[in-house]
Amino acid sequence: MADLRRFQHPRFARLYERISRESETRGTTAHRIRMLQGLGGRVIEIGAGNGMNFDHYPPGVTEVVAVEPEDRLRASAQRAAAAAAVPVTVVAGHSDALPADDATFDAAVISLVLCSVPDPATTLAETRRVLMPGGQLRFFEHVRSDRPWFALIEDLVSPLWARAGGGCHLNRDAAVAIQSAGFEIQQIDRFHYRPLRSAPSQAHILGTAIV
Repeated sequence: MADLRRFQHPRFARLYERISRESETRGTTAHRIRMLQGLGGRVIEIGAGNGMNFDHYPPGVTEVVAVEPEDRLRASAQRAAAAAAVPVTVVAGHSDALPADDATFDAAVISLVLCSVPDPATTLAETRRVLMPGGQLRFFEHVRSDRPWFALIEDLVSPLWARAGGGCHLNRDAAVAIQSAGFEIQQIDRFHYRPLRSAPSQAHILGTAIV
């Protein structure tokens, strides 16, 4: 069993459960559906949080193994899994060492996760390891702004934000990280939206990459 003590953020987990409900009503649900559309086979979801993706997996998915290190969020995800339309198994684990064998999944899902993992390169290397040759990565992430003045603010605020926000970094470039890990991005959409009334509009990316 992996030691998950460094991944526990109970205060942030409680806050996340509240703000995620608002975020879903402000466009996040639609982005999740678009990310998962047409997915099939055996899927690993990395950093499942409180299980907000589970309701949106299409019927072609035969199994989801959802990995989540944070205890409170994992308990919420287990409750969501029980009501999901496709089989979902929630497991304790972290993205630095995924609890899965090599080349055992048809697809991987990473959504709103690369901002907060300790090392995106390690997470993506582990993701490649567990995917079959030709396997898909579906991703939906908030990223560093393409507006120079706003990006500078994100750079300045990010260290403090990460300490208060469960490790979330505002200024990571997920697309570059995905390509640097050896994935081939097949489709990517960059857009802005405001997931919370109390937060500014943020840059996001959504797309598909293959091993």
